[in-house]
Amino acid sequence: MELKITTSKYSINIVHLKMESLHQGMCEGLQHMSESVFVGLCEIVGTSQQVAIRRETTDIREMVAGRLTPHDGIIGMMSGSYREGFRLIGSDIDSMFWLNDQRVIMDMSQSEYYNTANTILILSDSSESPPGFTLLQLLTPTTDREVQSACVRMNNRVYISSSIYRQLTCSKAMPNSTEHGPCGSGNIAGRLEYDNAHCFVCDFWPQSASSWIDRCHSWPDPEVVHDIVRNGCHFVAIGHPLGPNENLQWRFSFSLAECKLVYSMNHSQFLIYGLLKCFLKEVINQQSEETNKLLCSYHMKTTVFWAIQQNTLPHWCPQNLLAGFWICFKLLLKWVHEGVCPNFFIPQNNLFLAKVRGPTQNRLFLQLHELYKKGIVCLLQSSSIRSYVIGVLYNPRLSICTNENAMRYEVDFDLELVQQCLSINIDITDLPLHLQAIKIVEQLVNSPLHQYQDAILRKLSSSFFKNTAFILHNMYTMGVVNKHVYIANRISCLMLKLAARFGCISNMLYIAMYYYNTLRYRKALSVIEIIKVKLAQPYLMYRGHVDRERYTEAVGGQSWSTKMRQAVARDITLDNEICYISELIPEQQSALQNRHPTLHIPVFVMLHFLEFLCYRHIDTTLSQAALDDLQVLIHHDQGLYVYDLLRDISWEILGICQQITGNLQAAIYSYQQSLTQYPYHKIQTTTQGRIQDMVQSTLLQ
Repeated sequence: MELKITTSKYSINIVHLKMESLHQGMCEGLQHMSESVFVGLCEIVGTSQQVAIRRETTDIREMVAGRLTPHDGIIGMMSGSYREGFRLIGSDIDSMFWLNDQRVIMDMSQSEYYNTANTILILSDSSESPPGFTLLQLLTPTTDREVQSACVRMNNRVYISSSIYRQLTCSKAMPNSTEHGPCGSGNIAGRLEYDNAHCFVCDFWPQSASSWIDRCHSWPDPEVVHDIVRNGCHFVAIGHPLGPNENLQWRFSFSLAECKLVYSMNHSQFLIYGLLKCFLKEVINQQSEETNKLLCSYHMKTTVFWAIQQNTLPHWCPQNLLAGFWICFKLLLKWVHEGVCPNFFIPQNNLFLAKVRGPTQNRLFLQLHELYKKGIVCLLQSSSIRSYVIGVLYNPRLSICTNENAMRYEVDFDLELVQQCLSINIDITDLPLHLQAIKIVEQLVNSPLHQYQDAILRKLSSSFFKNTAFILHNMYTMGVVNKHVYIANRISCLMLKLAARFGCISNMLYIAMYYYNTLRYRKALSVIEIIKVKLAQPYLMYRGHVDRERYTEAVGGQSWSTKMRQAVARDITLDNEICYISELIPEQQSALQNRHPTLHIPVFVMLHFLEFLCYRHIDTTLSQAALDDLQVLIHHDQGLYVYDLLRDISWEILGICQQITGNLQAAIYSYQQSLTQYPYHKIQTTTQGRIQDMVQSTLLQ
């Protein structure tokens, strides 16, 4: 057949190319194309090692955070594709939150497992709800305001209304959230989208999902099944749109179980799931405006679960990746034709019942069937995958290596690990909790760890040590010399040195901050000089930027702790409930009032800031030089050293320095520039106050 190609895009006439061989699922050509797409998906989604880094980061963080949460606190869990290990462009971050002292039971006999003096019990009553949904009856009184306000009386019983509870909790974690399904949804800085679901937890596996256990003959393994069942389920605040009592009903959520199932996939199965997500976004949802919202990523995940469990493919491997994709696509096509997508845990719960029906269902089926008729080369319509299919069609003898170890270098995994380590944080502010956190980390370090968990624990340890040091410092008046102050000073210094030992180059700046706070300016400057040398190295890894060759030459093959101390820098994080440096207290207070828990300051900005402050007490000429360096950095950086979302605090710091020197005109300009940036840190109130104070001061002169 003739192959028609245009300069702008490949004609769909390429579908006719070798059509006969492509429709033979296990033919050599299809296997070769599968290998090419496998390699491409490892680029898009990540290798199994990169995915493992992402998962272990989240797991360790939640393990530590969970042990720190008091009995009456709120437990948080990341869910969805981000938790599963995807980092696809445009994906949102899904999180679930529930009250730790409130438990749902399936029948009254289960109440004996709880101390009702400190645990609020809620009964799941599914007797009159559609499959996969239930009513939640409050059995014991609660002091939680949202739960109290969501209670309604029906048939002389008190039930928690899902619709009222959803409205009350929608903006609890994040202001300005809007309702989306059971979640409060929004975005951060117009970029990162999130879905936060406030829900209830149940420690028991529901009877309505017992058939799932009986189906688990070949997948997943028995230990995974046992782990899933003993961890129970959740209930999210949304009712069935076609059922009675929609505003009262709650939906069963198996998010934790689904995460464990995805973890139990091999990498080829996981990449098929990723391929389906890409195909949905780039092909299926581009067919027409009318049908582009009918299918979602959850439907794709459900097809993969069913396809794997039904043993539809003898070997899920790189050579069979497209065969696996095609099996899932045909299953999806069948479901759309029948109007039935069975929930993986409760098959009687038809996920299509409310949306995929009637005329739009028919149109969606016809669109999918057109793709089906094209065969596997319908993947040419996917912008992410097209080139990997084309490469094999053009060159059938192209040599393709599916060995993941050959796809990535050491520096790639280091970049991934740094990125994930920097993304984790546990918000605790009091001394007892920090001491408890240090103890928990110590226990985990002495237990069997997965490959990357040691590095993740090092990052958390560094953060806990650093914050503990400043909390201790703030507890004692350093102007009074006594035994307690002396001991606190020694402990703080030791902890900051441990933080630097377990952390990266940037952690040394906290030592300099501490020396500045305790009036040891020359000591602070000596630390700053060491940091400047380290930050000037050509192999520095900072914000995803690194000279790969020089990095490998300098620290390749060395321990992770060595790499962190010698070659990795990150931005400075200040918890807004802890004072680190008095000059930034107003900014911290403003951010805290606006529910922004931390300040994130570019490491180079903080370096020049501290250098300026210290030299103010030693050498005004060198102080001015540090200020000049800071001004050049903020005025002329193109995003390499000053990330755009951090420019509000960066301009603010420049203004503070200029105000200290008495250059009020320049300071006002810098503060005004801070106000024009994206208000990431929510410090505008303080910025405006600083401007007003200077204007009034000028008028009084």
